[in-house]
Amino acid sequence: MELTSQRVVLALADGAIFEGRSFGAVSALAGEGRRGEVVFTTAMTGYQEVCTDPSYRGQMVVMTYPIIGNYGVARVAEESRRPWLSVLLVRDYCDEFSNWRATDSLDHFLTENGIPGIAELDTRALTRHLRDHGTQRAIARLVPDGAPLDREALTAAARAVRTVTDLDVVDEVSVSEIMDLTPHVGRKFAGGRNGASNDTGPALKRIVLIDTGYKQNIASCLSERGLGVTLAPHDISLAQLLALQPDGVLLSNGPGDPETVTHLIALTREIMVRQIPLMGICLGHQIVGLAAGARTSRLPFGHHGCNHPVMDLDSGEVTITSQNHNFQVDADSLPADSGFRVSHRNISDGSVEGLRHTSLPIFSVQYHPEAAPGPRDNRQLFDHFARIVQGQGPEESDHATQ
Repeated sequence: MELTSQRVVLALADGAIFEGRSFGAVSALAGEGRRGEVVFTTAMTGYQEVCTDPSYRGQMVVMTYPIIGNYGVARVAEESRRPWLSVLLVRDYCDEFSNWRATDSLDHFLTENGIPGIAELDTRALTRHLRDHGTQRAIARLVPDGAPLDREALTAAARAVRTVTDLDVVDEVSVSEIMDLTPHVGRKFAGGRNGASNDTGPALKRIVLIDTGYKQNIASCLSERGLGVTLAPHDISLAQLLALQPDGVLLSNGPGDPETVTHLIALTREIMVRQIPLMGICLGHQIVGLAAGARTSRLPFGHHGCNHPVMDLDSGEVTITSQNHNFQVDADSLPADSGFRVSHRNISDGSVEGLRHTSLPIFSVQYHPEAAPGPRDNRQLFDHFARIVQGQGPEESDHATQ
């Protein structure tokens, strides 16, 4: 599409500068513009899921696939109530969409939600730059056509951008009240965050999904397996959690540095002590690692995309996974007496992709078994968790949990 839009400059903290044309909420790029860290995702499709994934809170996301927008947007593809990223960065934006489910264009969807986009960027050069130099702080702002660029001022502004470790992004994306997500119930608990009710509706095994930026498909995968789902804020107290009488707890995905979520790390230790079945996904996996006594560190440019190969160290099986994270659990820091062992490794860089307790019903994975977007090769992990919660033994086909 030939955009009748405005010139935009993307300035990185290391001095690199890229230019493009605006789409979406153009006004958000006026004045000081938008700030954030720039990451890239190798997903070929799923741009709406990317936009609405809370794990991308405040980040500028580069889509490496060159044509974005050609299938529009559909309500059923949303992973949360709104888009969370700072800026969407693409090579070619296509406004003429074709998709039987689509209800709107990506441009209008972003505009309605106050999210700007930049098209006509050299996303290949930008991605290679991030690969070679790591995740970068950046600013994106409108610049008049033909106007000279003050490169020093732009770079200085980018260097002043706060990193994700300085921000409490989990609190921004988490719900503030305890809610019942069980299908056809959909009511809030009377007590809210200050005192939950035990009236959980149907007599289902109940999972408390602790929200640090959860994706809707996680709740769907649990519900599809006959489990009741109660959504809880990230700062839920131990007393509130126990009052819900959970049969299992799931720590969700989410944005930011896991070491900043100190309350939830302490709560996870209490869950472990009580031997409540526990599953962690993405940020939740990192929190499990920290609760076990391990350390976490930042990856050079993170893992973002739908084509990350992961090996199950027990079976040797390799599956392709969907991932979206900037931090990792350091394997060498896992205490020998923690009871945990590394269960999965990333084929590409050897980083930790899963943890499992040797005697307690606790496991976690760095990747997204619910996908959305991405391959569904790993949804049997939810089957395994359901069997644990229901008091059944794991089946031999359970991926990576033997």
